[in-house]
Amino acid sequence: MEVLAHQGGWDEILLVAAPLALLAGLLYLANRRASRGKRRPPAR
Repeated sequence: MEVLAHQGGWDEILLVAAPLALLAGLLYLANRRASRGKRRPPAR
């Protein structure tokens, strides 16, 4: 972690932005998967 110590602020942004981007990506995939399931007619 010495490399990420006080690098002008970009490291703090990265530590917050990376988990948020991961969460946003997972929510996007889950939403896309859920909307795909609604379009498909029910199996009999």
